[in-house]
Amino acid sequence: MKNLTLSIRHETLYRYEKPVGYTLQLLRLTPRTEVGQRIQQWEIKTQGKRQSSIDAFGNSSDMLTLAFPHQEISIIASGLVEVQSPDRGRMPDNVSISPLAFTVPTRLTEPTETIREFSSRHLSAHPSSAQLIALAEAICSEVSYQSGATATESTADVALALGKGVCQDHSHLFIACCHTLGIPARYVSGYIDPGDVEHSASHAWIDVWVEETDYAGWISIDVTHACLQSARYCRLAVGRDYESAAPIRGIRRGGGTESMSVNVKVRDIGR
Repeated sequence: MKNLTLSIRHETLYRYEKPVGYTLQLLRLTPRTEVGQRIQQWEIKTQGKRQSSIDAFGNSSDMLTLAFPHQEISIIASGLVEVQSPDRGRMPDNVSISPLAFTVPTRLTEPTETIREFSSRHLSAHPSSAQLIALAEAICSEVSYQSGATATESTADVALALGKGVCQDHSHLFIACCHTLGIPARYVSGYIDPGDVEHSASHAWIDVWVEETDYAGWISIDVTHACLQSARYCRLAVGRDYESAAPIRGIRRGGGTESMSVNVKVRDIGR
C-alpha cells in the first residue's frame, strides 16, 4: 500500500456543574515519531499551561495544568500525519527498552484461570504471525463488539466473562493471553481512517513480539479487525495497557458532576 497522509482532528470537551479549582491532565495527543510515521503538521489547542516531555515508552506527552477556576476545558489536537504501511505488520522500534518490560501483567491485563484456559486453546509458546491473527479472530468471536458494554476500568477477564466489549477490551485480552506464556505484548492507542465504514476513528490495538526465521521484533495487530496494521493507522502512544497509553488522563479538585464529549475525525486527504 502506498503512503497515506491522514488528516486528524480530535476534540475533547469537559463541562462541570460547579467551578473546578485545579486540574492536572496528562495528554498523549501527539503522534509518535517512528519509522514509517512522520508528522507533517500538528498542534494542540487548550487553555492552561503545558509542559512537554518524552516518557519511558517513547511517547510524546504534555502535562496540562489549570490552576484557576474553570467550568469547561476544551482540548483540540489536529494536524496531518504521513503514514507508511509496515511490511507484514513489522514495526522497527526506536526506543531502547527491553521487550521484557511488556511481559508484566497489570490490573487490566492480569491473566486469570479463565484467560489461561482460553489462551491454551489458541496460543503456543512461539506463535507465528498467522497464529496471532487467528488468536485475534478467536477473541472477536468470543467477545463481540458492543459500544458501552464495558468501561475504561474494565479488565480483560470482565470482558471475556461478558462476551462483549470494544477495541480496548480486545487489546487487553490479547495482551493477557500473551502474558500467560511470557510473550511481550503492548497496548497501542491511536487513530484509524474509517474509510466508508461506520466505526470509531479513535482506536486501540496491540504490538506483539515475534521471533521468526527472518525477523525478531514487534508486529502490530488490530485485534478488533483481526488484521495487521496498515497505512490507515496513526499511532499515538504505547504502554502496558490503556492506563499507560490513554490519550487523556487526569485529576481535578472540585467541579461536582462532569460531562465529557469527544469528537474524532480521521480521513485520508488523498481519498
